[in-house]
Amino acid sequence: MKNYNITVIEGDGIGPEIVKEAIKAIEAAAAKEGFGLTYDYQLMGGAAYEASGEPLPASTLASAKAADGVLFGAIGGPQWDNLPREKRPESGLLALRKGLDAFANLRPTKVYDALVDASTLKPEVVKGVDLLVVRELTGGIYFGEPKGRDETRGFNTMVYSVEEIERIARVAFEAAMKRRKKLCSIDKANVLDVSQLWRETVDRIAPEYPEVEVSHMYVDNAAMQLVRNPRQFDVMLTGNLFGDILSDEASMISGSIGLLPSSSGGAKGGIFEPIHGSAPDIAGQGIANPLATILSGAMLLRYALGEAKAADRIEAAVETALAQGYRTTDLADFGAKEVCSTQEMGELIANLIAKA
Repeated sequence: MKNYNITVIEGDGIGPEIVKEAIKAIEAAAAKEGFGLTYDYQLMGGAAYEASGEPLPASTLASAKAADGVLFGAIGGPQWDNLPREKRPESGLLALRKGLDAFANLRPTKVYDALVDASTLKPEVVKGVDLLVVRELTGGIYFGEPKGRDETRGFNTMVYSVEEIERIARVAFEAAMKRRKKLCSIDKANVLDVSQLWRETVDRIAPEYPEVEVSHMYVDNAAMQLVRNPRQFDVMLTGNLFGDILSDEASMISGSIGLLPSSSGGAKGGIFEPIHGSAPDIAGQGIANPLATILSGAMLLRYALGEAKAADRIEAAVETALAQGYRTTDLADFGAKEVCSTQEMGELIANLIAKA
């Protein structure tokens, strides 16, 4: 039987609660598809700092590098806010991404039929939305040189090499091949030289994927189109700065941050995590929504392990649970027939997978 090695980082706050439920779903899907998983639990973030004085211990990074994928909950909390920047929990996640060369950030947004009323946009606008933002994560203006400031001036440099554009573009094209085979590349090529290089490089790679329909859109128009007609998008490919903004905008279309998974990956494996934070104010109360983490587990199966059928099982179970009216507290006002605890929702998803 095929077996995969997964590094599990529960993190802080609600992290341990939601990761526990995600593993139930992953195990149920693996059992149906006939493969096994071995888990290596490691510390990162505030919990790691308390245990070792470092937000990312060397043992955690070594485990993540050796693993087929990393399942991660969330990190941070007010008790660590006054630490030096290099010791704060968030520094651990940044170091992990750098250590894994996690240059590709994938953030899907899906509006479930049962939750169209949860979105702030009109139901007729959001019904059927299912898109994926592919954001370049390690280049662009956040990392470009020169950068700096003095008393009267600040400056940053947006830089992308052909190699950086090529590798993120191929990630987006490969993702499009697994979806509806439409890719929209987002840039600002009308005014930025770096965006002109971006567009030229995407167009040069496009013939390698003849089945994918390719289009280009300026970022300001893309921001408008996301709220005007989000259904037009399948895969949105863009750079670090634009992707940072657009992925947050897209995330609000669904109606709840508790539903949205993500991955940050490179040539191998990747980090799979919900987009929300550690929510220390509700930790331990059993009311956190585990669905974003469960869906992050589905992304791990699909993108890191290549187990698409297992991923499909998890995603179908989530959709079924929502269609049947099961909700966690954050979604209780939107068609709830039964409000579930964190554990109850996780067990429900696992049972739906097992019975399918």
